[in-house]
Amino acid sequence: MAAWLNLTQLLMLLPSALDRQLRDDAGIPHAYYQILAMLSNDPSRSMRMTDLARMVGTTTSRLSHAVASLEQRGWVIRQACSFDRRGQIASLTDAGMAVLAAAAPGHVAEVRRLIFDNLSEAEVEQLRAITGKILPAVTA
Repeated sequence: MAAWLNLTQLLMLLPSALDRQLRDDAGIPHAYYQILAMLSNDPSRSMRMTDLARMVGTTTSRLSHAVASLEQRGWVIRQACSFDRRGQIASLTDAGMAVLAAAAPGHVAEVRRLIFDNLSEAEVEQLRAITGKILPAVTA
């Protein structure tokens, strides 16, 4: 029970802490940062919207609203998918990459401060192993 309560509290508080840091330091919500980061991680800086929604853990409807806002800022563009007429591809623009590059150092520092600075190397490996076991059940 103690482990469960700690986990639920962490899952509730960590997103707010990360969102606060990104809004204060970079002027963007954590959800937008995650979208930009996932796109930047792909070699083509592009991804199908359905795959992107799965990667950031949101619905396609919510992702569509977020991407519309990112498009208005010039950070992402959407195009029709060449191999699926119903699909769309989101692509990170150079301006979006610049925003991500500017926001990343502060975000990484905050993640380190909140999580990794409090763990030994062995505990980080345990965390990786534990979350690796849990994620497949959650994403199935």
